Amino acid sequence: MAFRFGTVGAPISAPKKPGGSVGAVQHIRAMGFGALELGWVQSVRVSEETCAAIRQQAKDSDVLLSVHAPYYINLNATFEEWPNARRRLMDAAHYGNLAGATEIIFHPGSYSGKPPEEAMKLAKARLQDCVAELRRNRNPVTLRPETMGKPSQLGTLEENLEMAKEIPGVVPCVDFAHLHARAGDGSMNSYDEWMVVLGKYRDALGKEALKNMSCHLSGIAYTEMGEKNHLTIAESDFKLEELLRALKDMDCGGRILSESPILEEDARLYQQTWEKLGGEVITGGPAA
Repeated sequence: MAFRFGTVGAPISAPKKPGGSVGAVQHIRAMGFGALELGWVQSVRVSEETCAAIRQQAKDSDVLLSVHAPYYINLNATFEEWPNARRRLMDAAHYGNLAGATEIIFHPGSYSGKPPEEAMKLAKARLQDCVAELRRNRNPVTLRPETMGKPSQLGTLEENLEMAKEIPGVVPCVDFAHLHARAGDGSMNSYDEWMVVLGKYRDALGKEALKNMSCHLSGIAYTEMGEKNHLTIAESDFKLEELLRALKDMDCGGRILSESPILEEDARLYQQTWEKLGGEVITGGPAA
């Protein structure tokens, strides 16, 4: 039941010096968090030298790293678009591994007007090919397709669990706000509903998988068409304690990363609420 908390992207309060991802890791540790997701969401533009410095700082601070790959990835892209989409994912995995990240989070894409089953067939084949190339290159990162917040998007919990069951090295990133927003009716917001979600995760991947979850969390605005935009927890209808109680009762652990507009403030709220419920927190090591 141990979670590390942190942010997706550098904390807002991170000082300008030393700056960059190295400074973000230092600041994450100084605030008492234990995880950081590098937000490479526009493109992957980082040198091997910088990656080495990030890796060393994360090791010194005992901060676990993940990477959020560029948004412009679609496992169901057209055959003309797929090479560029694939390159973005593979670059994130290559440089993320050099930087010490163990997980690569990415948006799986959209249905693009296809039946979900047809989109999934192509998506799984392409994802299998990506993992195979990573392993040939001795890259051990886990690829984590994120659960998505709109019904037009590839990436339901069930679809991502299907990818994970069939492709070793693939495990979902569970975005709880997206799951809440996707149906557009305010559902997926109660203890009982979260217990069902976590039960599906356990039944698909095994009880041990619940101890190494990768989770995104924020408040969220939505319409009948699903996700609209992220909000703070206080601005939203998201029932934080109901989710965290379910996570505790299912013996879950891993990482919970804030995507709130007030990144570290809500990350602190998540961590404090988890501790209030009796959950264990891992905060990292010395701030080097």
